[in-house]
Amino acid sequence: MFEGLTGRLGDIFDKLRRRGALSEEDVSAALREVRVALLEADVALPVVKQFVSQVKERAVGQEVLKSVTPGQQVIKIVHDNLVEMLGEGADINLNAAAPVPILMVGLQGSGKTTSTAKIALRLKTKERKKVLMASLDVRRPAAQEQLKVLGEQTGVATLPIVPGQDPVAIAKRAIETGRLEGYDVVMLDTAGRLAIDEELMAEVAAVRDATKPVETLLVADAMTGQDAVTVATNFNDKVGITGIVLTRIDGDARGGAALSMRQITGKPIKLLGVGEKIDALEPFHPDRIAGRILGMGDVVSLVEKAVETIDKDEAEKLARKMEKGQGFDLDDMAMQLKQLRKMGGMSGLMGMLPGIGKIKDQLKDANVDDGMIKRQEAIISSMTKAERKNPDIIKASRRKRIAAGSGTSVQEVNKLLKQFETMRGMMKQVQKLGKKGMLRGGLGNLLPKGLGGFGGKGPFG
Repeated sequence: MFEGLTGRLGDIFDKLRRRGALSEEDVSAALREVRVALLEADVALPVVKQFVSQVKERAVGQEVLKSVTPGQQVIKIVHDNLVEMLGEGADINLNAAAPVPILMVGLQGSGKTTSTAKIALRLKTKERKKVLMASLDVRRPAAQEQLKVLGEQTGVATLPIVPGQDPVAIAKRAIETGRLEGYDVVMLDTAGRLAIDEELMAEVAAVRDATKPVETLLVADAMTGQDAVTVATNFNDKVGITGIVLTRIDGDARGGAALSMRQITGKPIKLLGVGEKIDALEPFHPDRIAGRILGMGDVVSLVEKAVETIDKDEAEKLARKMEKGQGFDLDDMAMQLKQLRKMGGMSGLMGMLPGIGKIKDQLKDANVDDGMIKRQEAIISSMTKAERKNPDIIKASRRKRIAAGSGTSVQEVNKLLKQFETMRGMMKQVQKLGKKGMLRGGLGNLLPKGLGGFGGKGPFG
C-alpha cells in the first residue's frame, strides 16, 4: 500500500534533508510537490488543500526555519498532520446487550462477505465471542451459500438458509436466534449492487430500522480510488455508517482512499483487509500508517505479527538445539522460511521495514518476492535427508540434481546455500544471546542484505 506515494514523498524529503538551512520558499516548493504527489495518489482535492495549508502554516514558523535540522522538522510536521488526517484508531463497538447486531454494507465486489467472515473470526479468536453470521443477500446467486462455506472454514456459525424470506425477515430471525441461543454478536451481511441505487439504500435502511445495529460498517475497495470516497459519502448520508473496513490494501499502490475517507465522512477506518487469507485482517493504526507512508516502516506491527505467528514450539526446539551445541542445518532453515511465509511473506513484511522505499528497485532486480520463498522451500525439499543435515556434502553433481528436482537453476541452489552459510554463522553468534536471539538471528537473515536487523535510526533521525 502507498508504494507510489511513499516513493514520491521520499524523494521530496531527501532534498529537504540535504539542505543545511531552509527558506520559506524552500518549504513552499516542497509542499507544492507534496500536493501533486497526494493528488496523484487519489487523495480527494479538498483533503489535499486542507492538509497542505495546515502543514505550511506550521512549517514556515521560526521553530523550523531556525532549527538545526529544519528538513527533519518539516517531515515531523507532515507526519503529525498525516496522523491527524487519518483520525484516531477505533475498535469495533461491542458495548451493548447481547446479541450485538453488526450490519455490513457496501457495493457488490467490495469484499463484503469475505470481510464479514474475517471480522467474525477475529471476534471469535481475539475477543472470545460467540458469533452468528447471517446472509441477507437474496439477489446474488449462491451468496448465502458462500457465507455458509466461509462459516465452515472459520468455525463460525451461520444462520440456516430458509428459501423465500426477504432481507428484513432474515435479519429479524438472525437476531431472535442470537437471543435464544446465547450468541454475543450477530453479523448481518447485506446485499450489494454494482452501483449506488435507491432500491439498495431502501433495503439497507429497512434492515437497519428492524435490527438497530450497534455498528454499521461500510466495506470499501481501496483500489477504486476516489470512487470509494463517493460510495462512503452516499452510504453515510442515506444509511448512516459508524466505521469503514478498507479491503485490498495489499494491492493498492496509491492509497488515496484511506487518506480521504476519514476526513470526508468523519467516520473512522476500523479495519484493513491485507490479503486473501481468512485471517488477513488488521486493525487500523493511524500513526503506523503515517510511518509507512513516509518510509519509516512499522516495526510495532512487525513485532506484533511475529508474536502472533511464530510457532513457539518450533522456536523452543531450535533454541534447545542451539543450546546443546548442535549445528544449524537446512531443515532449520526450511522451518524459518515457513515462519516467514506465515507472517505474510516478503510482500507482507516489506512495507513494515524502515527505508524500504529507497531500495525497492534494488529488491526488484534481486527478485525479492514471495515466489523466492517458495523456490527456496522447493530447493530444500528436493534434497535428501543427509544433504539437509550436512550441507557440506552438496557438491556440483548434487546441486545439478537438486536444481532439476526443484525446477530451479544451479545458480539459485548456490544462492540458497550461500544464504544458509550466512545464517549458520549468525546462529553461532546467536547462541550467546539465548532463546531471545533466535528470531532475530533466524528470520532477520532471510531478509535482503541490510534489512536483517530491525534497529537503526528513529523515524526523524
